Amino acid sequence: MIDIHPTAIIDSDVQIGEDVMIGPFSVVQKDVIIGNGTFIGSHVLIHSGTRLGKKCRVFKGAVIGTDPQDLKFTGERTTIEIGDNTVIREFCTLNRGTTHRMKTEIGSNCLLMAYVHVAHDCLIGDNVILANAVNMAGHVTIEPFAAIGGMTPIHQFVKVGRNSFVGGGLRVSKDVPPFILAAGDPLKYAGINRVGLTRRGFSDEALKEIRGAYKLIYRSGLNVSQALEKLKSQNSTPKLETIIQFIESSERGIIK
Repeated sequence: MIDIHPTAIIDSDVQIGEDVMIGPFSVVQKDVIIGNGTFIGSHVLIHSGTRLGKKCRVFKGAVIGTDPQDLKFTGERTTIEIGDNTVIREFCTLNRGTTHRMKTEIGSNCLLMAYVHVAHDCLIGDNVILANAVNMAGHVTIEPFAAIGGMTPIHQFVKVGRNSFVGGGLRVSKDVPPFILAAGDPLKYAGINRVGLTRRGFSDEALKEIRGAYKLIYRSGLNVSQALEKLKSQNSTPKLETIIQFIESSERGIIK
């Protein structure tokens, strides 16, 4: 059963799944897809080009799929694609892509707290948590199971690695490698994300392996290239490969 409040304005072109609820004074424009079981609160704007997954929850005042805040954008048809079970809290603003990627992507099982901004062409993996007022510039990548503390601005093209945690109120201008804590001003390595990794089921052996890798990268006195070469000489494991590949692919350089 679809439950649409009589004050909501829904374009006839919208594809609405089963058991969708749309609250008072919300507006859903044409070329929108809303998955089964999704809840949309009051005063929400869902712009053309939005693709919402199943069982998402969108709270009051959120604005999804509006034009990129990019002067190079000239009205191309682009999208924002949001996975299943993602929660978008009050007054979030999420922009579509540009011709760079043609879409902005937000994964499944994510939590975007109030006032989060996701800019054009960002790529957010599954199970990511963005606390209140995280503000992302364009082309940011946040890998699965990462978490960002509140009031944090993230520079364009920055990558945040999987299972990492960035403290609140800190400017992120360099890439944050996977599995670590990032804190301080300027932002720097502050150990591995032991609590988060333990909650995710990482073994003591895996934690030791990750800690050893970052001790080599950050505490050995070697430069990053030398540390990576030494890591490559060790027995390869999925965790080490994840760290090595992330750092080698970094375009902005990693945090100190």
